[in-house]
Amino acid sequence: MPAQSLARLLERLEELQRDSGAQVRAQLQSVLRQLARRRFPDAASLIRFHESLLFLRAYPPSATLLRQIEKMLATFKQRVDELRAQGAADFETFSESDVSGIVGTDFTAAFSYDITRWLARAHPRQVKLVWDRFDQLARITATFPRFLPLFAESAYVDASVPFPRWLRAAKKKGETELAWLLRQFEQLPLTDKEQAELFEPIQFWVRWELGDTKATRTHMRLSAREIFYQRTPLLGRRDVSLEREFAAPPLPIVKLSRTEGERLLAQGRDTMAVRFRELHGFTYGDPETVWRAQAGRGLVIYVWGVPAARRLPTLAYHAMFLSKNGVPCGYAEGLSLFERTEIGVNIFYTFRAGESAWLYARLMRLFHQLLGTSVFSIDPYQLGAGNEEGIESGAYWFYRKLGFRPTDTELVKLDARESHKIATRAGYRTSANTLRRLATGHVLYEAPDAERGTWDRFHVHHIGLKIARRMGRKFGGDSDKIGRASVATVARALDVRLDSWRADEQRAFDDLALVLALIPDLVRWSVAERRALVQVIRAKASADELDYLRRLQRHKRLRRAIIELGTQTRTDEHAGRDES
Repeated sequence: MPAQSLARLLERLEELQRDSGAQVRAQLQSVLRQLARRRFPDAASLIRFHESLLFLRAYPPSATLLRQIEKMLATFKQRVDELRAQGAADFETFSESDVSGIVGTDFTAAFSYDITRWLARAHPRQVKLVWDRFDQLARITATFPRFLPLFAESAYVDASVPFPRWLRAAKKKGETELAWLLRQFEQLPLTDKEQAELFEPIQFWVRWELGDTKATRTHMRLSAREIFYQRTPLLGRRDVSLEREFAAPPLPIVKLSRTEGERLLAQGRDTMAVRFRELHGFTYGDPETVWRAQAGRGLVIYVWGVPAARRLPTLAYHAMFLSKNGVPCGYAEGLSLFERTEIGVNIFYTFRAGESAWLYARLMRLFHQLLGTSVFSIDPYQLGAGNEEGIESGAYWFYRKLGFRPTDTELVKLDARESHKIATRAGYRTSANTLRRLATGHVLYEAPDAERGTWDRFHVHHIGLKIARRMGRKFGGDSDKIGRASVATVARALDVRLDSWRADEQRAFDDLALVLALIPDLVRWSVAERRALVQVIRAKASADELDYLRRLQRHKRLRRAIIELGTQTRTDEHAGRDES
């Protein structure tokens, strides 16, 4: 039998990875053995091979194949080194954001202040400052005089002052340029937030030389209690029912120790950073509040919150990290208020041909179980608004077929017309322009125990706009004045003295007072309702925002008031047109 071409072997591997059965497993072993002996002439083919192996590592058909896959992944550092030595024309492809993170490669990126600090501590030998992409000289000349004596004078007389040379001269022996730079920012008499505001506009670029480390996509593995072998076909959307998920028994959940939480968050930051990504919950995750859920079929979901100082004013924030048989395969975040969660999910590209709908359903089930939320909202960006990847993938119909529905009246009509065309015209596909229109509004899913329709026109930004209008109308556009007035009004209505409250509780009160001051009859609430509201506010700064959410969900009068404030009315629509 003539040897198959490399392209055909890779194509066959991609076909087999989505199939199952004993015959498929035998064919997979054969194809993998042939590929193991091949030399890869370019980055594109090696990347393609890498992604198939990672997919199979997350969805292994058998123990034998799992061992074979791990053995082949272990060869990738050598394969990448060989390509580099050969001077492969497309070697720089390894540094692109959609494939970065493979062993033996490097990439350059400008991260936030906090992630740059994290990388410098976690990977001091691999992460270095680079200057070839730097273009913020004006900001350097305004900032470096804080660190370097007489730098301002040199910058004044020399428009192209060689600042990297100054930095190298100033650092102590054995210290990296990045370590010196970060130390200067950290020693400034500023808060972390103020340091970040000074650091980030400069856009310091760093190069991460990944080597053969566990931070790479190739080798990153989370804890896996047992491996689930994919001996049956992958679950598709038709195999998934959200109603069945919500009716199923609770998932097993345990809270991790602080040490375990710190380790998990470190792995999460690495997983995101090698993909050029950052997310609030991964950057600022609280290791004291990490939960682990065994979701079945090799899926483990980690959930955590953020410390009080990093919380949002009204919404409860939770991040999620997904691993399939120990391989990180995606992440999510939830912004919750009462029983409503704004949910955003990203399954990493390599794994989207897997059981994405089932993973999504398990995430929602866990939100329902752990957070007590039953109404799920998807932001237009997830559907494709300003996100062409969402349009190309038909993200709107992915959510629609799971059971989500549009809430805007015009979009409901458009959805009905498109659904009719799909049902009556063989091979009909919604056009990209129509998908863009459908993606202009939120879609909602209400669990069987949810109150239908209550949250249809709600969004937290409606509350923010009402606060802004009040600030402009009554306080001359002065944020300090509206803040002080709101705190005083709400403190009187609730009969509380804040001088005995902790600083983070006072900060929570300051934030929520802006919202609560919009409730016209707050002072007339019963004593029990006002006392319960005080406990809600204090819970916003408690050790875990789960307590805040549960107290919100028990406060029926507060719920009615907040829904009314956040629900768009015709008056709000007219006001919005006037403002524009």
